[in-house]
Amino acid sequence: MSEVSIPSKWTSEAGPESLFGGKDALFGRRQRRARGPRLPVIAVTGFLGSGKTTLIRALLDKPEGANTAVVVNEYGEIGIDNALLRSSSDVTVLLGNGCLCCNVRTDLQETLRGLFADRARGAVPSFERVVIETSGLADPGPVLQTLATDRGLGREFHLQALISVVDAVNGEGNIERMPEAKKQVALADRIVVTKSDIADAVTTGRLVEKLGSLNAAPVGFAVEGEIEPSFLLTEPFSPRHNFDLGGAEHSHGLCSFALIFEKPLSWAGFEQTMTVLTALRGPDLLRVKGLIAIEECRGPVVVHFVQHVAHPPVELEDWPDGDRRSRLVFVTRSLRRESVERLFTDVAAIAAGNATGE
Repeated sequence: MSEVSIPSKWTSEAGPESLFGGKDALFGRRQRRARGPRLPVIAVTGFLGSGKTTLIRALLDKPEGANTAVVVNEYGEIGIDNALLRSSSDVTVLLGNGCLCCNVRTDLQETLRGLFADRARGAVPSFERVVIETSGLADPGPVLQTLATDRGLGREFHLQALISVVDAVNGEGNIERMPEAKKQVALADRIVVTKSDIADAVTTGRLVEKLGSLNAAPVGFAVEGEIEPSFLLTEPFSPRHNFDLGGAEHSHGLCSFALIFEKPLSWAGFEQTMTVLTALRGPDLLRVKGLIAIEECRGPVVVHFVQHVAHPPVELEDWPDGDRRSRLVFVTRSLRRESVERLFTDVAAIAAGNATGE
């Protein structure tokens, strides 16, 4: 069996020891949590009228939401949400007219850089996190990709969570009719259902069932924007996060599934598999995230891919729960679980053959 030789995304000619900070940890200093020392960014997405601004205002009014900078992206000539949020936050920035998925993406990069510089020189209060409110028509994928591809931003900011807000009254219809609404739900780390107090129980129940078919992320309920702040601010991959997601294919070609690996993986084999996958089907990998047990590491490794772009992997000091299996959650476009499973199996077989000289 011939050897597969694929360039590594995270190694260099200087060798892994010089790149990752010594023999003690493959990916540098182990972190207690996935966030690390960088400023967390929480992106709040949701279709038009879902209640994003009300949710953010309620968070900012609580002690847990203090010291938060807010970036608002509105699609329209007049920034209404920006005006509503300005009284609740000491640092509120209105992104230019347009949508984060197109011409305003560069503005987002410049805005975050400017916020960090202003914070460093004391021109604005020393905020502890950034909340981005996207336009109701925005595809959240480019937001994820922006934070993954801009190395300068990656040194200063970390995407902590993508939160999708869904209106209980109109949410099911929006998901059925509007691809943007469906994608906002499919890519979310957590989902907040609003207006359940004015929707009947049957409608709300159908919506929750629909959300579960799209995404296994935790679902919380907010009434007039009120929800436990920890639901919005908790770290990714907490014990409450559900990885037991069965494969499901949806309209517009979206497909979501999870892969569970009982035994630890070799980093070289995992990296080779993802390199092949992103090379062949990168545009269809809307989001891949997970915790991986790596043979060479003591703690789990957090991995995150958006299309063909890989976030730098982070090794944690310990697992967030008692489940120490590797688990990867995929949100894809027309890419089924069986194909990805087969690729992992094939690469593992090639690696085993190379090790035995076959």
